[in-house]
Amino acid sequence: MAENPRLDRIDVNILAQLQADSGMTNVRLADAVGLSPSPCLQRVKRLEKAGFIESYRAQINIRKLAESVMVFTEVTLADHRREDFQKFEREIRKIENLQEMHLISGGYDYLLKFTVRNMLHYQEIILDVLEKNIGVAKYFSYIVIQTLLDRGYVPLKSLIRENR
Repeated sequence: MAENPRLDRIDVNILAQLQADSGMTNVRLADAVGLSPSPCLQRVKRLEKAGFIESYRAQINIRKLAESVMVFTEVTLADHRREDFQKFEREIRKIENLQEMHLISGGYDYLLKFTVRNMLHYQEIILDVLEKNIGVAKYFSYIVIQTLLDRGYVPLKSLIRENR
């Protein structure tokens, strides 16, 4: 892989703009970051090639399509050898309703986020996980009643030092 280019404030602004609206035209993006379209497109292509932009996605309003429930699940494994983590991760990734998986420090090993049709659907998924015998010692489920904030983006400008 090629060496990552050094990002300047315009590159960071391009990333922030695309993160907020990945479907914006290059002309609109160029205007938003203070460039003409050609140099802006060159920067976007460079950012894509360097791996700063992994993909472009549409954010779907699931409430308009179907009823669903979001469930966060804490999972603790019975054993903590490398192969135990690898086995669990390999198998759990196969579940389509799993939206996020985080390896956590603290009182449990993983924090999982599922989006399911209803609680019966979630129960079927969890029972299937337990039947696979992939090392789950215990789990706790947290049903989301209402999402009060979902920014849908990472605060790039506050995470990246200003001296770039």
